[in-house]
Amino acid sequence: MATVTSTPPEPTSQDELAVLDAVQRRVLWLATSIVHHANRVRKTPSGVKVGGHQASSASMVSVMTALYFAFLRGPDRVSVKPHAAPVLHAINHLLGRLDPRYLTELRAFGGLQSYPSRLKDPDPVDFSTGSVGIGATATLWSGLAHRYVAGHFDVPQGGRQVALVGDAELDEGAIWEALVDPMVPQMGETLWIVDLNRQSLDRVVPDIAAGRIGAMFEAAGWQTITVKYGRILRDLFERPGGRALRTRIDAMTNEEYQRLLRSPAQELRERLPGTGRGRRDVERVIAELDDDALRTAIRDLGGHDLADLLEAFAQADAVTDRPSVVFAYTIKAWGLPTEGHPANHSALLSAEQWERLALDLGADAEDPWVRFADGSPEARLCAEAAARLERPPVRLRPGPAVPADVGRDHRGTASTQQAFGRFFVDLAHDAPDVAKHVVTVSPDVASSTNLGGWINRVGVWNLGERIDWFADDTDTLVRWRESEHGQHLELGIAEGNLVGLLGELGATWSRDGQPLLPIGTIYDPFVNRALEPWSFGMYAGGQSILVGTPSGVTLAPEGGAHQSITTPSVGLEQPRCVAWEPAFGQDLEWTLLHALSRLGRPDGSSAYFRLSTRPIDQTLAAVPADPEGRERRRREVLAGGYRLREAPGTPQATLVATGVLVPEALAAADELAAAGIAADVICLTSADLVFRALQARQGLADGDDAVLDALFPAERTAPIVTVLDGHPHTLSFLAAIAGAPIACLGVDDFGQSGDVGDLYRHFGIDTETIVGAALDLVG
Repeated sequence: MATVTSTPPEPTSQDELAVLDAVQRRVLWLATSIVHHANRVRKTPSGVKVGGHQASSASMVSVMTALYFAFLRGPDRVSVKPHAAPVLHAINHLLGRLDPRYLTELRAFGGLQSYPSRLKDPDPVDFSTGSVGIGATATLWSGLAHRYVAGHFDVPQGGRQVALVGDAELDEGAIWEALVDPMVPQMGETLWIVDLNRQSLDRVVPDIAAGRIGAMFEAAGWQTITVKYGRILRDLFERPGGRALRTRIDAMTNEEYQRLLRSPAQELRERLPGTGRGRRDVERVIAELDDDALRTAIRDLGGHDLADLLEAFAQADAVTDRPSVVFAYTIKAWGLPTEGHPANHSALLSAEQWERLALDLGADAEDPWVRFADGSPEARLCAEAAARLERPPVRLRPGPAVPADVGRDHRGTASTQQAFGRFFVDLAHDAPDVAKHVVTVSPDVASSTNLGGWINRVGVWNLGERIDWFADDTDTLVRWRESEHGQHLELGIAEGNLVGLLGELGATWSRDGQPLLPIGTIYDPFVNRALEPWSFGMYAGGQSILVGTPSGVTLAPEGGAHQSITTPSVGLEQPRCVAWEPAFGQDLEWTLLHALSRLGRPDGSSAYFRLSTRPIDQTLAAVPADPEGRERRRREVLAGGYRLREAPGTPQATLVATGVLVPEALAAADELAAAGIAADVICLTSADLVFRALQARQGLADGDDAVLDALFPAERTAPIVTVLDGHPHTLSFLAAIAGAPIACLGVDDFGQSGDVGDLYRHFGIDTETIVGAALDLVG
């Protein structure tokens, strides 16, 4: 594993901690001021609230100050919880990595994003976060992706994978799906720090769940470290009666503790002892403290004790054979007038409160963005941290040259899923350098999505060698050889993990300078389950190919639970991704090669393929035999579709089909011809690209609209019938191309078990219904 885990010297002297504390106070001031300026100073013409999270940022200030200024190294990557984005920008400002002009531009167009964004923020951001749970788990998939690329190619050494996680974020199922994946417990480079401020958006989190959650992490193979009480409270616990004080606070509900933070000193003296057996002992302990000392003590949690945090980080760093999680008890809105309030999540300081905060923190409200004076201990600490965190520029290596064709003659009867499986054999034979860059991923469906042949050829990647106990079993079709040299990654059945890893494998070109060609397979109905993390991976810059197969009600015997309906629309609407639904093996080969050529590059794109297990007669594709005609067809396929059949004379109808329903459209054209009605047949390979062309023609987007004239020449304009194994509205936009009447056939309800013909007739996507729809339009 190419990982750096050594720790820079931690500050241990009181003088060094004092300097770190001064930096912490400035970070708190800057983070609060970034939100303050966006809401109280900058004018917004729309009048819509800008927002921001002063309280959630404040609870992370100590953790992030200790991390960035005394612990992290250049190769380390940090996922910052979404609502702590202002803290990250404040730190980058002090490190000289953010132009000060952006500090006034939080949530402004072209300014600092609301949540950390790799692609849209002007300062260094390691992980895009914003959808809670996804940013945290991205560190796991990033670690695996780096181990994979470092094991197969020469890339710079990696470092720790650190996630700063809100405690309410642990409610997300994505967290626990990721934790139980079998590879995660071996990832010693992983460090999660949980901001245990015990508040969510609406309320104080009820009950005391930290112990239970910690036990769940331990059960998943993690080292757990708890930083609960700071040095002031620990000192009080050692005094006579101190054990009763600790017992009282330990047993306190989250709500009661938060209420104490809002109490004046006298009320605090009345509330804190409680009514239990140790009441008198607690009263004696706190009687020794003046009012200020008492209010300071009740707030002295470990997540705001810099020395304790650094000790916890060092303890985590010493364990390299498993991941670590630090539970840091913090206060939401720490150091702000709103601390402890149950509704402080989106609360903003008033102008007067902000000015008082400047006095409390030694800042200047008249010059809020000033850095530390040159030559000061704080400025030196910032400079040292900036130098330690400096990363050399990523040297982008070009991806392999992907051929336009692998030379297979697609004959006989075959499904697109079968053609997908054969594709990898052809690729390895005809383009071995391209195949070397391919990495496939599957959530326990590799064999049922036709990856068996590929797996037999390249093996399964794992963090170490594993014995294949079935290697000598002649009845075993897939050889499960696991080592650090394989090119297929098999995850558990959670689809969210699949697309999370796919996104990070698709980001190695920008993180490590080495492009991979990641392809993930998933049952198409579960694309919707994986949609959010899949989309988020593209938002963060990942480029990969997702193959949804089998799809539609064509998967007839499986019933409605496994029959996808809306995924064609999902593909059409997904940004930074091209959706394909080829009908024939040759179309799949050309489009898949093209999709591979678009991965791992600054102007690249992801792709989504919707395939089927229904065998189709490949001669129906009528691929031209002459080289010129064949190349013309290839270009048409890549543009989004082609005119598969032209009727003699002037057409009276145009039948448009995608994917597995092209044979039904051709059969319908034959029946219409027998009835004296001429019908053209168009095979769409990408409704997505055709829609983009329409947007370009209307001046609503950039692009080439030539495919529209190629598919729908003016002289052959006729009423249109569209048919696909998906929701009928997907192709309804085609009517806008030539202004022709249209009838859209498809699936608009949940399916059921049956044979293919049964389902086609039931939903009206069979040949007879296509003919009837055409007759209705013509007549």
